[in-house]
Amino acid sequence: MNFLDALHTSSTGLTAQRLRMNLISSNLANINTTKTEEGGPYKRKDAVFEAVKPLNNFKDVLNSQINQHLTEVQVAKIVDDTRPPVLRYDPDHPDADSKGYVAFPNINIVEEMVNMLSASRSYEANVTSIKTTKDMALSALEIGK
Repeated sequence: MNFLDALHTSSTGLTAQRLRMNLISSNLANINTTKTEEGGPYKRKDAVFEAVKPLNNFKDVLNSQINQHLTEVQVAKIVDDTRPPVLRYDPDHPDADSKGYVAFPNINIVEEMVNMLSASRSYEANVTSIKTTKDMALSALEIGK
């Protein structure tokens, strides 16, 4: 694996974790959203990642056959949470049903903060990997002096 491939792999990890942090932020921002355009309360969203071989051109196809370990991170899909909404009794709420219950998103703040911490640490690990790769490339250039 050369320096540019290592940088590319880490950069795809950065992009994936940034998307994950954006989804978590959206989940937290919509914790009290009881009505969406689709109808019903907001549904928590989560990203599903997959490792794929980069196949942008012939060179990438050839490199994937030579170096079987070269992969990049890609978002396979964004899924909605299937847990049922939380019902709270609030007959004065405009979205209350006939019995006075309001359906709120089933979002746990603690779970979202743990996910945010995990995504943040993964992002930091990719930044460290990029910095280390850059330092190795600079060291290799220093040898040639």
